[in-house]
Amino acid sequence: MEQLRLAPTVGIVASLAVIAVLAAPYALVEGGSGVSTYFAAGSINPLVVGLFAAVTVIVFAAGREGRSSPDLVAGAALVLGVFMTVIAGVWALTVPQSVVTQLSTAAILQYHRGALVATTLPVPIISIWYARILRIL
Repeated sequence: MEQLRLAPTVGIVASLAVIAVLAAPYALVEGGSGVSTYFAAGSINPLVVGLFAAVTVIVFAAGREGRSSPDLVAGAALVLGVFMTVIAGVWALTVPQSVVTQLSTAAILQYHRGALVATTLPVPIISIWYARILRIL
Protein backbone atom coordinates (compact mmCIF):
# COMPACT_ATOMS: atom_id res chain seq x y z
CA MET A 1 0.00 0.00 0.00
CA GLU A 2 2.94 2.32 0.68
CA GLN A 3 4.09 2.09 -2.97
CA LEU A 4 0.61 3.12 -4.15
CA ARG A 5 1.10 6.49 -2.45
CA LEU A 6 4.83 6.86 -3.03
CA ALA A 7 4.76 6.76 -6.85
CA PRO A 8 2.16 9.55 -7.24
CA THR A 9 3.95 11.64 -4.61
CA VAL A 10 7.21 11.37 -6.52
CA GLY A 11 5.26 12.21 -9.68
CA ILE A 12 3.92 15.37 -8.05
CA VAL A 13 7.45 16.43 -7.08
CA ALA A 14 8.74 15.71 -10.60
CA SER A 15 5.93 17.75 -12.17
CA LEU A 16 6.57 20.65 -9.81
CA ALA A 17 10.26 20.49 -10.77
CA VAL A 18 9.26 20.96 -14.42
CA ILE A 19 7.33 24.10 -13.48
CA ALA A 20 10.31 25.37 -11.47
CA VAL A 21 12.68 24.87 -14.41
CA LEU A 22 10.26 26.72 -16.68
CA ALA A 23 10.17 29.63 -14.22
CA ALA A 24 13.97 29.79 -13.84
CA PRO A 25 14.65 32.13 -16.81
CA TYR A 26 12.52 34.80 -15.17
CA ALA A 27 14.95 34.77 -12.25
CA LEU A 28 18.07 34.49 -14.42
CA VAL A 29 17.37 37.23 -16.96
CA GLU A 30 17.56 40.79 -15.74
CA GLY A 31 14.09 42.24 -15.69
CA GLY A 32 12.69 39.11 -17.34
CA SER A 33 11.79 41.19 -20.38
CA GLY A 34 13.30 38.90 -23.01
CA VAL A 35 11.99 35.64 -21.61
CA SER A 36 8.83 35.74 -23.72
CA THR A 37 11.01 36.16 -26.82
CA TYR A 38 13.14 33.22 -25.71
CA PHE A 39 10.11 31.02 -25.17
CA ALA A 40 8.49 32.10 -28.46
CA ALA A 41 11.66 31.51 -30.50
CA GLY A 42 11.05 27.78 -30.85
CA SER A 43 8.42 26.11 -32.98
CA ILE A 44 6.25 25.34 -29.93
CA ASN A 45 5.97 27.52 -26.85
CA PRO A 46 7.26 25.54 -23.85
CA LEU A 47 4.70 27.11 -21.55
CA VAL A 48 2.41 24.35 -22.84
CA VAL A 49 4.75 22.01 -20.97
CA GLY A 50 4.05 24.02 -17.83
CA LEU A 51 0.31 23.64 -18.38
CA PHE A 52 0.69 19.89 -18.81
CA ALA A 53 2.89 19.74 -15.70
CA ALA A 54 0.24 21.57 -13.66
CA VAL A 55 -2.44 19.16 -14.88
CA THR A 56 -0.16 16.23 -14.09
CA VAL A 57 0.21 17.48 -10.51
CA ILE A 58 -3.57 17.39 -10.18
CA VAL A 59 -3.80 13.95 -11.81
CA PHE A 60 -1.13 12.44 -9.54
CA ALA A 61 -2.74 14.05 -6.48
CA ALA A 62 -6.14 12.60 -7.40
CA GLY A 63 -4.57 9.16 -7.71
CA ARG A 64 -2.66 9.47 -4.46
CA GLU A 65 -5.76 10.51 -2.54
CA GLY A 66 -7.95 7.83 -4.18
CA ARG A 67 -10.28 10.33 -5.84
CA SER A 68 -9.74 8.84 -9.29
CA SER A 69 -9.15 5.36 -10.56
CA PRO A 70 -5.45 4.51 -10.20
CA ASP A 71 -5.47 2.90 -13.65
CA LEU A 72 -6.81 6.08 -15.20
CA VAL A 73 -4.31 8.19 -13.28
CA ALA A 74 -1.34 6.11 -14.42
CA GLY A 75 -2.48 6.26 -18.05
CA ALA A 76 -3.27 9.97 -18.04
CA ALA A 77 0.02 10.83 -16.33
CA LEU A 78 1.91 8.71 -18.85
CA VAL A 79 0.30 10.46 -21.81
CA LEU A 80 0.85 13.91 -20.30
CA GLY A 81 4.45 13.05 -19.44
CA VAL A 82 5.21 11.83 -22.96
CA PHE A 83 3.66 14.97 -24.45
CA MET A 84 5.67 17.16 -22.05
CA THR A 85 8.91 15.45 -23.07
CA VAL A 86 8.17 15.63 -26.80
CA ILE A 87 7.12 19.29 -26.70
CA ALA A 88 10.13 20.27 -24.58
CA GLY A 89 12.43 18.37 -26.95
CA VAL A 90 11.00 19.97 -30.08
CA TRP A 91 11.22 23.42 -28.52
CA ALA A 92 14.79 22.86 -27.30
CA LEU A 93 15.91 21.75 -30.77
CA THR A 94 14.27 24.66 -32.58
CA VAL A 95 15.37 27.61 -30.42
CA PRO A 96 18.21 29.39 -32.23
CA GLN A 97 21.41 29.73 -30.23
CA SER A 98 21.56 33.42 -31.21
CA VAL A 99 18.39 34.10 -29.21
CA VAL A 100 19.89 32.49 -26.11
CA THR A 101 23.16 34.37 -26.51
CA GLN A 102 21.43 37.68 -27.12
CA LEU A 103 19.06 37.23 -24.19
CA SER A 104 21.51 36.82 -21.39
CA THR A 105 25.14 36.74 -20.54
CA ALA A 106 24.37 34.25 -17.77
CA ALA A 107 26.13 31.04 -18.74
CA ILE A 108 23.57 28.96 -16.91
CA LEU A 109 20.87 29.96 -19.41
CA GLN A 110 22.86 28.09 -22.06
CA TYR A 111 21.84 24.86 -20.32
CA HIS A 112 18.19 25.73 -19.69
CA ARG A 113 16.83 23.98 -22.77
CA GLY A 114 18.57 20.72 -21.93
CA ALA A 115 17.58 21.04 -18.28
CA LEU A 116 13.93 21.40 -19.25
CA VAL A 117 14.02 18.27 -21.40
CA ALA A 118 15.88 16.35 -18.69
CA THR A 119 13.37 17.47 -16.06
CA THR A 120 10.41 16.25 -18.10
CA LEU A 121 11.85 12.75 -18.59
CA PRO A 122 11.09 11.45 -15.06
CA VAL A 123 7.35 12.14 -15.36
CA PRO A 124 6.58 9.37 -17.90
CA ILE A 125 9.08 7.09 -16.15
CA ILE A 126 7.30 7.58 -12.82
CA SER A 127 3.97 6.97 -14.56
CA ILE A 128 5.29 3.65 -15.86
CA TRP A 129 6.53 2.83 -12.36
CA TYR A 130 3.05 3.58 -11.01
CA ALA A 131 1.46 1.40 -13.69
CA ARG A 132 3.82 -1.45 -12.81
CA ILE A 133 2.88 -1.15 -9.12
CA LEU A 134 -0.77 -1.40 -10.18
CA ARG A 135 0.16 -4.42 -12.33
CA ILE A 136 -1.15 -2.81 -15.48
CA LEU A 137 2.15 -3.26 -17.29
